[in-house]
Amino acid sequence: MKTAKLIVMYPTPIDLKTFERRYADEHVPMAVEKLVGKTRFVASLILSNTDKSAAPFHRIAEVYFPSLAELKACLNSPGGQETAQHAVEISSGGEPLFLISEVETFDF
Repeated sequence: MKTAKLIVMYPTPIDLKTFERRYADEHVPMAVEKLVGKTRFVASLILSNTDKSAAPFHRIAEVYFPSLAELKACLNSPGGQETAQHAVEISSGGEPLFLISEVETFDF
């Protein structure tokens, strides 16, 4: 069964310490509380490109939903709008990139 995922890619922040504090103390709790319908939240800290050069993104958040309709409903909800705006507010390295994807899972 195909599910859906919201991907938020944060550029490398100008002020790393402030971004990390706000991400952990404000943004993650907000996402957990206000993104209605989510089934999973994955927060990745990007260490480098595979060639060990600096990556263009510092963090990538992945929020999973049972369907594309539920993801879109969440994004259009007051909590989804507030959380997205907060992501933009805390991203000191530039506006984060928001992507919507359809997900197929293959378990081995």
